[in-house]
Amino acid sequence: MSLNKLFEEVCEKWISATTESIKSHPVASLIRNTIPSELNRLVSETNSDLDIKGSVGQGGWANVPWISLLNKKLTSSTQSGVYPVYLFKADGTGVYLSLGFGTTELEKRYGKKGAIKEAKTWAGDLRKRFLALADWNSPIKLASNTDRGNTYEWASAGAKFYDAGEIPDDNELEKDLKELLNIYEKIAKIENVSTLNIKNDLAIKLTMLPKPFILLAGISGTGKTRFVREQAIAHKVGDINFCQIPVRPDWHEPSDLLGYVSRISGTKYIATKALKFIIDAWRTVAPNADKDGMGDLDLSVPPYWLCLDEMNLAPVEQYFADYLSVLESRKFDNNVYTCEPLLDKSIFQMKFEDLQADLGINEDGLWDYFSHHGIPLPPNLIVAGTVNMDETTHGFSRKVIDRAFTLDFGEFFPNDYQKFFVDQDVPKVFTYSQLTHATQSDLSNSIDVDGSKTVAFLESINDVLKQTPFELAYRALNELLLHVACFNPQDDNELQAVWDDFLMTKVLPRIDGDEDKLRLVHPNGPVNLLDTLAEILKSNMSEICADGKVRKDFFRNTHDDQQIDNIPCRSRKKIGWMKNRLEANTFTSFWP
Repeated sequence: MSLNKLFEEVCEKWISATTESIKSHPVASLIRNTIPSELNRLVSETNSDLDIKGSVGQGGWANVPWISLLNKKLTSSTQSGVYPVYLFKADGTGVYLSLGFGTTELEKRYGKKGAIKEAKTWAGDLRKRFLALADWNSPIKLASNTDRGNTYEWASAGAKFYDAGEIPDDNELEKDLKELLNIYEKIAKIENVSTLNIKNDLAIKLTMLPKPFILLAGISGTGKTRFVREQAIAHKVGDINFCQIPVRPDWHEPSDLLGYVSRISGTKYIATKALKFIIDAWRTVAPNADKDGMGDLDLSVPPYWLCLDEMNLAPVEQYFADYLSVLESRKFDNNVYTCEPLLDKSIFQMKFEDLQADLGINEDGLWDYFSHHGIPLPPNLIVAGTVNMDETTHGFSRKVIDRAFTLDFGEFFPNDYQKFFVDQDVPKVFTYSQLTHATQSDLSNSIDVDGSKTVAFLESINDVLKQTPFELAYRALNELLLHVACFNPQDDNELQAVWDDFLMTKVLPRIDGDEDKLRLVHPNGPVNLLDTLAEILKSNMSEICADGKVRKDFFRNTHDDQQIDNIPCRSRKKIGWMKNRLEANTFTSFWP
């Protein structure tokens, strides 16, 4: 069906659709799936880096449905930055194509009046720079009866209106879209975005982490805890998005993190600092929650960093079991986030004295949702555990390692004594990913567009690990593909750099043992597993593992925000270190 017919159908059926159930509704599917697919077909050859998404609301119908086209260089969410967007009028009488702004962060920083003023400044700067916007001067009137719908009217640098029943043919629709995308592409190439007065939303470049659970491993004093704190500070919302919890050696059950029923009265729930922080994260990301659902999530909000300091002073598998189990249930599907409850709804059905006050929940909508569904993991929560491996700490089972993103801190963020008095390299600013289950469309902007190279690479690694305790399962492939989707490699060197980091974060942490455990039986005689992996790297990662070859660093920039692209292969170095340790001590492991 043509774009013209699709737009007409939405306008014609919108009002009646909103009186029916949103679940599996044909109009919802048009906006979420059919029209984005058609738009992607029209622009994929010239604008392959666009993320095209449609929304009709979550749990219930939105007042103003929309379809956004996001350039990932500028923004990953409709809540911040600048992007083209189709806005359908609430009364079904037409649709706008607008160069819109995300307003959530603006309103948080400046308040409603200040945000409107800032948006007008943005619009003026953009229209002065791009004279083609002079023809985009339709005033936006969406007939909305909600505050969210009304923000779309003033958050725009220019728009064109298509009246229902008189929507232009596909040629004109495509011409208008490509004209606006041409302007948008030029915005993405501006080197000094501060000249546009879009200081915060466009200037901060965020790197998505493929997992929301990180293990920062390294010797004491390297700055692991400070790293977590600085990551939270980098999002410029004060200290509200950082919580440090010192782990105690006597922790042996989830109640140490998530709270417990008072043993004195049996009618009071003792909420922990960690649980209240998780509720704070939900409060930020789900301002429209009610008993039926979380509403439209605000996925532009900063990540909430929960730092478990000295995480393995207690056995992680015991006190962290609930989190580890629920973590695998997280899922984004058509912009809808779901997750099993971390704290079951049965807690809310017990006769506690004042549970709502004890949990610090002031919002009735959030309270109603938790009461009916329990408290799931927030999509914007990142848990970072700092880890020292010595005689006072516990090791990690492969259950934990498989669910974590393990960073050997000394390798990914090395301390350089020679730069102690000068500007050091700095970590990139990280945020949470909205990907949980990889699809080929998630890889479409990378060099490995269908994932075939990555699948073949992991098969070659797993062929070595089969029939050993270190064999990889289906989860490992999904997570490697998520690595590719998040770091978006643009050539074979960058793709192999992603594989290199995956080996460092997911594969090598699983390997430990003595010479017998690491011995493989081959037709030509026994071989060492580490030697065999090293040979696989030479053949499958020749772009970065050969002598003299270097690769891009996805985790750090120079002090003046320049890309670092001269680091050696990390996994080759680590495998060599593990092999030397095996020869010296007859036992080896990944952990420093």
